Amino acid sequence: MHTTLTYGDVKAAAGRIAGRVRPVALSPVEPGAFHGAGHDPLHGGPDETCEVWLALEYMQHTGSFKARGAQNFIQAHRDAGSLPEAGVAIASGGNAGLACAWAARQQGVRATVFLPTTAPAVKVARLRGYGADVRLVGVEYAEALAACEQFTATTGALASHAYDHPLIAAGAGTLLGEIHRLIPGLDTVVVAVGGGGLFAGVATAARHHGIRTVAVEPENCRALNAALEAGRPVDVPVDSIAADSLGARRTSAMALHAAQQDRAHSVLVPDSEITRARQDLWDHRRIAVEHGAATALAALTTPDDRTPERDTPAEPVTVPNRGYRPARGEKVAVVLCGANTDPGNLAHRITI
Repeated sequence: MHTTLTYGDVKAAAGRIAGRVRPVALSPVEPGAFHGAGHDPLHGGPDETCEVWLALEYMQHTGSFKARGAQNFIQAHRDAGSLPEAGVAIASGGNAGLACAWAARQQGVRATVFLPTTAPAVKVARLRGYGADVRLVGVEYAEALAACEQFTATTGALASHAYDHPLIAAGAGTLLGEIHRLIPGLDTVVVAVGGGGLFAGVATAARHHGIRTVAVEPENCRALNAALEAGRPVDVPVDSIAADSLGARRTSAMALHAAQQDRAHSVLVPDSEITRARQDLWDHRRIAVEHGAATALAALTTPDDRTPERDTPAEPVTVPNRGYRPARGEKVAVVLCGANTDPGNLAHRITI
């Protein structure tokens, strides 16, 4: 298995999954949309107006972008005649398992999904609804992964992966091509990062088109950010409100390689801003996404006291470990990657 993703991999995936996944929908963010009156963190002052779009990938099959990679993985093995009788197995925080189970059911293949016991009940219920054999192991993704590896070694089941596989990452990267076609002149795409499958695929495709990619992680789930600092994938603590979908202990070599290329940037955001971004999406759009999806938006909506002065508003600003500020005239797409969440903890406020 190669660890360097190419644009050719993403292009092949796009052909393989064409007509099998839903095309992404986009929604523009109007000035003043978030945080009410006063300074607008997404659009700045009159001299710093940028164009921000929300990529509504949570409307994808199974409720997240993961359906793209899972469909590419299963279809590629179906085409190669390499789907074993024991089926496919995967360890997941929930979304990758849902996507794998969905794709496997479409192909008439058995799916066994290993989840940490902390996985949201809504994801477990949906997995069983797809006919998957669900096994709850440990409290972190890494423990579920170890159990999955043991299972595939003893049963001969085909091992899929939540993010660290070129077919999975390439499938996720097909999202960028769709966004690029819908937003001519796109400058920047902002994505949340867990293990790095979405980022690796999107960044690879974005670099081909000359588009900047901003990788956003919670401060206490910073596998990619830490790998960049160390120059290699390293284990990190996992402690964030978004850990159910972004709680990978270690990033993939593919993601690290993509992050080390030009036009890729890594930023961190605190849980408080993730929670606020998620609430803003509900208050102003009635969009109920996972904390992991809100993490991407949080990069653009962190308070200005976290942002240093730039020499000119014509240049974007990546705040060391804290957020991203678009430049004047910049066209930005923020990927809302998943919505397999319990909306019960969203405050039901009325906005005018």
